[in-house]
Amino acid sequence: MENINLTPKDIVNKNFKPKIKGYDPADVDEFLDLVIQDYENYTKENQRLQAENDRLVNKVDELTKQLAVNNSSQTSRQTSTMTNMDILKRLSNLERHVFGVQLNNDNDQNNRF
Repeated sequence: MENINLTPKDIVNKNFKPKIKGYDPADVDEFLDLVIQDYENYTKENQRLQAENDRLVNKVDELTKQLAVNNSSQTSRQTSTMTNMDILKRLSNLERHVFGVQLNNDNDQNNRF
């Protein structure tokens, strides 16, 4: 709350010097009472909003950290899945190579008979 010159207490304790043709002190006091109420309400609202802002900033930080953890976890799972796919492809190629030759040999032997 920078740039604030007066507190509600400052307004309440302010005394004006009377002049011969000045304002009615009762009217001034009544008006200042309204100013004080508004000032207190603005101060409370400002504090409430500041607390809410702090809470939301903390929530954003927390969610950002969770997102970072989830993204790294997801990247890890994608890498694992890709690695598994590579292994399966290699295994399939190896089986085709080994068993394909064996099947061709069996077919050649069966065709001879």
